[in-house]
Amino acid sequence: MPHVVVKMLAGRTVEQKQRLAVEVTKAVMIALGAAESSISVAIEDINASDWADKVYTPEILGNQARIFKKPGYRPF
Repeated sequence: MPHVVVKMLAGRTVEQKQRLAVEVTKAVMIALGAAESSISVAIEDINASDWADKVYTPEILGNQARIFKKPGYRPF
């Protein structure tokens, strides 16, 4: 029962978020062989000014062993 949380900068439309959820769901189905009914996708909007403190430092830098796709940027 995969649950995917996407954190991204605020400002995307509801339509963009819905499209992302559809595409993430498809990718999870293909990669894991999961049924669509078992997948959930949440999207959290983060203000740009909060990104480093709320996402980059604690969730990316602080969890290197869990990050399977590392970002190619540094927000500092």
